[in-house]
Amino acid sequence: METIHLKHSPKLKAVEIPLPASKSESNRALIINALSGNPSEIQNLSEARDTQTMIRLLASSEETLDVLDAGTTMRFLTALSAVGETPRILTGTARMQQRPIKILGDALKSIGAKVKYLGEEGFPPLKVKPIIDQKTNSIKMQGDVSSQFISAVLMIAPCLPQGLNLELKGKIGSRPYIQMTLDMMRLFGIHSNWTNQTIEIKPQQYKDYPYVVESDWSGASYWYSFVALADNAKIKLKGLRQKSLQGDIAIVHMMNQLGVMSTFEADGVVLQKTPHSNEVNFDFSDCPDLAQTIAVVCAAKKIQCTMTGLESLVIKETNRVKALKKELKKFHVKLKEVAPEVFEIRSKFELSDTPVEIETYDDHRMAMAFAPLCTLQEIIIKDPSVVNKSYPGFWKDIALATGQ
Repeated sequence: METIHLKHSPKLKAVEIPLPASKSESNRALIINALSGNPSEIQNLSEARDTQTMIRLLASSEETLDVLDAGTTMRFLTALSAVGETPRILTGTARMQQRPIKILGDALKSIGAKVKYLGEEGFPPLKVKPIIDQKTNSIKMQGDVSSQFISAVLMIAPCLPQGLNLELKGKIGSRPYIQMTLDMMRLFGIHSNWTNQTIEIKPQQYKDYPYVVESDWSGASYWYSFVALADNAKIKLKGLRQKSLQGDIAIVHMMNQLGVMSTFEADGVVLQKTPHSNEVNFDFSDCPDLAQTIAVVCAAKKIQCTMTGLESLVIKETNRVKALKKELKKFHVKLKEVAPEVFEIRSKFELSDTPVEIETYDDHRMAMAFAPLCTLQEIIIKDPSVVNKSYPGFWKDIALATGQ
């Protein structure tokens, strides 16, 4: 297996990092554009493999669409197919075919689409036949499984003859991602009303809007880790906004407690070291993609950390809770479930005289979350190309900051 060897780099250069564009914003903008009769110019689209896959498949006239390992692309294109002109088959990698999609399939069927699973019930591959007659304008969906299911349905809602009233059942997870979807839809002319657990969207037409995609706050989180763990660091991240649509801007508040100060400037944010707390409690319900980043930093700095809101991590690219446990154990760190859905980082973090190999489990965030440990010792990352899913230039940017 291919690997990348990161040398021990305790001090970072004072550099400006040109972060990748937000995959979340890019993929939503592309779907909205596809639903619009007046396609807009979208600037600064992500170079991530997920987004490039979305672009390729939106231009395809083939019946079968292979999303590879792109979960967002799978979910958004499944919903888009329900309001398309011809039936579509959605498939992906072996891991993608293990990721459940029944909640979205059931929602689309209740509206009037025909959804047939071609393998295991409730999982890709699946065939979607477009809605001919809308059965209802009022549906319910579970709120705490994947916000992408909800966002997928919301984006097609204005195009339905009767619009849609969507009631979210139970706890709502990743709320900022749902709000991002509604905020972007508003920029493209769509009005919505979110009251308590119900989102109402009437039939409307998307309008032209020249959208500029912001840099990726999820990708920024790994640079916060580098600054938190390095002996000396001052890094500027380009293209980030203090008023962001992205929920992962939560990293600013979290890392302020873990030893990183953020100073916003006109074209980005400057990160510098600051004292850290010895004990923290974080709920990742609204920002699950930050969990691995925070877990590794707390482990390395021996900060006592209680983590909740990790429910959705088991259906990501890998079971991220299980993967974190295995890799943190290599540094004598325990990620322990102390109560139902409540985890604690119990750290006796120890450095090794030899390079530590990190398995990545086909998960880009495992690779990027553990890479900042090179500020403390030599690290070997297996299958480093996994970062192409969201941040293709990650290793090049590390070389820029460390001089490797």
